[in-house]
Amino acid sequence: MSATYTAVLDRIVDGETAVLLLEEDESVREERTVPVADLPEAGRHEGAVFELEVTEDSILEATYRPDAERERRERMQDRFDDLSERLSDE
Repeated sequence: MSATYTAVLDRIVDGETAVLLLEEDESVREERTVPVADLPEAGRHEGAVFELEVTEDSILEATYRPDAERERRERMQDRFDDLSERLSDE
């Protein structure tokens, strides 16, 4: 049986292994490693967001989602900006 998750490329180890964090309800559910070469070329960088179809022991399909990555980066930047403003007000 397969399931679909949002996954973020956390890091690339030794230029060959990608560490993906699988999310469920905006929380990390598990970590999976795959060869970098198995990911879509456009998404072979830290912070890339994918839609993954997985089974218990393998990744069936990885679809790179650049729009979701951009939205995630914008949300993180907004949070950082809010925190910076609060600190400068104190």
